[in-house]
Amino acid sequence: MADETFMEALAIRTVVDNWVLWRDAGDWKRFRAVWHDDGYMMATWFQGTADEFIRVSKEGFNRGVNILHFQGAFTADVEGARAISQTKMTINQRALVHDVLCDVVCTGRFYDFFEKRNNRWGIVLRQPIYEKDRMDPVDPGTLLPLDQELLRRFPEGYRHLAYLQSSIGYNVKTDMPGLKGPEVEALYARGKRWLAGGEIERG
Repeated sequence: MADETFMEALAIRTVVDNWVLWRDAGDWKRFRAVWHDDGYMMATWFQGTADEFIRVSKEGFNRGVNILHFQGAFTADVEGARAISQTKMTINQRALVHDVLCDVVCTGRFYDFFEKRNNRWGIVLRQPIYEKDRMDPVDPGTLLPLDQELLRRFPEGYRHLAYLQSSIGYNVKTDMPGLKGPEVEALYARGKRWLAGGEIERG
């Protein structure tokens, strides 16, 4: 039984790794394969179906939007044909902020709702958790004065990422889960209900 659970978790981890590699490389055909047909993506700058996410990601990729991901530790709770996985990650985005080229690095977790259908694990819902971030000019000698009032409008876990994204025209969602607080506690509760056989719930 332990070996079977390990193999299921390994299959899920493969999907999680493929999401990052294929998305960041612009391999859109294979990227679609990590999702189920009803897959849904939540992010600071986008909330919608997997197909819509692929479309807008492809458009951004083609016009030079620079968002990359890196992953670390992984765990999965598997209950039959359902699972919740968590993966440590960083989101890296480069863009101009007040005419200064900047990098934002945001550390957090991917919190994924998985289901096994027709012997294939796929993502039903991806909800990132944003834990902390920072912004740095690419040229470290450049001064970068930020609008502190605007910065404070965004949650602590992704306020610099949100600042950058809003400055280039994105409408940023301001109630995403962070390391602590009611939003992440609600997400954990939704995950437990999913593992127990409940319907999918989007935040």
